[in-house]
Amino acid sequence: MIRYFPAMLAFWLAVFSCAASAEDFYAGKQITFIVGAGPGGGYDLQARVVARHLGKHIPGNPIVVAQNMPGAGSMKAANYVYQVAPKDGTALGVIVESAALEQALGNTAAQYDAAKFTYVGRVATSNNVFMQWHTSKVQSIADSQRIESTLAGTGPGSIAETIPRLFNAIIGTKLKLVSGYPASTEGMLAMERGEVEGASSSWAAVSVTKQNLLREKKIRIILQTQPERHPELPDAPTITEYGNTPEDRQVTALYASGSGVGRSLIGPPDVPADRLKVLREAFNAMVKDPDFVADIKKVNVELDPLPGERVQELITRTLAVPASVRERAKVAFGR
Repeated sequence: MIRYFPAMLAFWLAVFSCAASAEDFYAGKQITFIVGAGPGGGYDLQARVVARHLGKHIPGNPIVVAQNMPGAGSMKAANYVYQVAPKDGTALGVIVESAALEQALGNTAAQYDAAKFTYVGRVATSNNVFMQWHTSKVQSIADSQRIESTLAGTGPGSIAETIPRLFNAIIGTKLKLVSGYPASTEGMLAMERGEVEGASSSWAAVSVTKQNLLREKKIRIILQTQPERHPELPDAPTITEYGNTPEDRQVTALYASGSGVGRSLIGPPDVPADRLKVLREAFNAMVKDPDFVADIKKVNVELDPLPGERVQELITRTLAVPASVRERAKVAFGR
């Protein structure tokens, strides 16, 4: 028995060393959040609240900073997190909720495998809304089936462009995209300046930053992307209410499923399991922290958390979409 003792001692020392390493790793470190949208929108607001609070729940209390990386409808940030960002647990991202769907539909800009991201947790579901300026002749989806109107586009992988293209294909709307705006904030400003007639953004951001336009009825919400109508938007239809065939309705339901993924915090592939465990536990503790909840309420953004393991399940289901639905969606987009 004595002759085995050194080996046993080495084994247990290694076990304890690994256990301690995850606890000690973050001391003196900085965690960078890559935000796949510009400043001021729903993604940015929520990411910055998380950045202010997550560190104190991680052993070692690392500094957490948010860095905006808009472009290609959040695909730029998604590709960066997947391909370039450090895989040691010091880089995380907040990207568009349709990232897995874009991969499933063969978007060539999606240079990642969404199943291999590490999912830390979801801050909130996501409800994107499409609106028209009050002077536009289009004030409803029915109007847009008869009258052409211009809409600010924020990149090929963004909800701002995928939903209008989908609706043009399956129900014959005449939404004309004007691409090139880096994020929803710029798209909204373009609408206010008269460059386009409509724009899109998250309801969380619009309800906070555009209260004056809502109050003065300068904008009209004509569509929302979550599966059921938001309690604050009872008169705006959801995308699941449209589709001329059962297969078309499956496609719109598939796009609405991104609402469940929502504003999720992700990491690159191959983050060490012990560090991912630390990050997930910190996230789960943070969303119950009264200071965090108060901060979220202060900036008027939504809180509907979900553990990282559950977000992973949602991604798996999205990637397992039936081939017939995937092909119908590809035909709709001409892919």
